[in-house]
Amino acid sequence: MSDPARLEFRAGQAPYLIAEMSGNHKGEIERAIRLIDAAKAAGADAVKLQTYTADTITLKSDRPEFQIHGGPWDGRSLHELYEEAHTPWAWHPQLFAHAATVGITLFSSPFDPTAVDLLDRLGAPAFKIASYEIVDLPLIRYAASKGKPLIISTGMATLGEIDDAVSAARAAAPAGTPDPVLLHCTSGYPTPHDECDLRTIPHLAQAFGVPTGLSDHTHGIAVPVAAVALGAVIIEKHLTLSRAEGGVDASFSLEPAEFKAMADSCRVAHAALGQVGYAVKPSEAGGRSFRRSLYISSPVKAGELFTAANVRSVRPGLGLAPKHLDQVLGARAARDLDAGQPLDWGMVDWGMVQPS
Repeated sequence: MSDPARLEFRAGQAPYLIAEMSGNHKGEIERAIRLIDAAKAAGADAVKLQTYTADTITLKSDRPEFQIHGGPWDGRSLHELYEEAHTPWAWHPQLFAHAATVGITLFSSPFDPTAVDLLDRLGAPAFKIASYEIVDLPLIRYAASKGKPLIISTGMATLGEIDDAVSAARAAAPAGTPDPVLLHCTSGYPTPHDECDLRTIPHLAQAFGVPTGLSDHTHGIAVPVAAVALGAVIIEKHLTLSRAEGGVDASFSLEPAEFKAMADSCRVAHAALGQVGYAVKPSEAGGRSFRRSLYISSPVKAGELFTAANVRSVRPGLGLAPKHLDQVLGARAARDLDAGQPLDWGMVDWGMVQPS
């Protein structure tokens, strides 16, 4: 994926690491720029924005269903929260230009068709469909019609709803557009570790025949690393400059040093997966000589029986393999043998018995 203008994902590839900015810019474009720089320094492959306004995502209403109860945003209205958290559309050109200057991919989650159009004009290389929008099939179809890769989070979605979203994307996409990528997601903020169900990642890949990844809201970095071991090709994690400084998503975001630790660990985990194989690796080749083998442990005279008192399985591994011990015991020595000699077939007087 050296060409940031065209994102392509395939099963088995090294994890593509996305730093989710969300509202952690706290309404300051300078902080948004610093987050892009921090993501680059921490080893992220991309930074993701969210492109909406309070009025494109919800209604300004005092009705109870527009109020938030519980969680990190308890007591706030949807419109109030989104007014604070949104990334102003006027910032987008500058943020895209800055990302290009520092050499990191920037794209976004559109939340309505006008956001899709804005991002398309800015040359965004992909669109991310957020978990809460997976049921907005008209939005999915419109985003897919642009012919760019779709990354779809599946938080809270049933298998049938995921199927609807994938089918809508495939039907609307121009010929040659890659299949969408599905991100397993638990939409808890934060997500308890025991609610992650990471085994869903390979199941999604099998069920839909698409690359899969993880959009993660847990504390720490253990869950993303485990996801890579299960085949995740994308890891998305929120990034903040400082949790102590606050921000709408800061409480479940990683700070830059933590994101770097996650990036390094995810890439190590992927490299460690390797392939199925039982050949001796270069790093262990020298160790074969220190495996156990059969040695003369006490002096043996010619014609004397080999017994457990004068033949032992010990390290190093220059004698007969230990599996031959039962064949050797009860046989006679072909010549005088000293303690410390590795046993070989030439030391055994088999008479009429042939070694197997």
